[in-house]
Amino acid sequence: MSSPKILSVDDSRMIQALIKKSFADYDVQMVFANNGAEGLDVAAKEMPDVILLDITMPVMDGVECLGKLKADPSLKDIPVIMLTAETGKENVLKIVKMGVRDYIVKPFTEANVIERVSRIVTLKQKAATARAH
Repeated sequence: MSSPKILSVDDSRMIQALIKKSFADYDVQMVFANNGAEGLDVAAKEMPDVILLDITMPVMDGVECLGKLKADPSLKDIPVIMLTAETGKENVLKIVKMGVRDYIVKPFTEANVIERVSRIVTLKQKAATARAH
């Protein structure tokens, strides 16, 4: 079985760096996009196993992107975890109705991300390899 592919769609370099660091010890393939429109293109090309999708982004926000993902027959079954700073009940209910698998409230820790993603795909830690310096 190949390692799971995770697409992170977020306009924040800081968040992207945190997500990348979160999975550094795991055997996963990481792909990144900076906004919803780019996220759709990358999702269609890469067919990730999980999408981490930020809600608040320029060009196309996460909610619009989620709607387009769920409307596309080839992408609609990819589990999406939304990253949101908004915890309002209406927002959460809206994305749940749209078919989001899970959501993580910002600020979050590396452990939060690993835990949520591991509910969807099997994360294997990289074999401890002796790294030559």
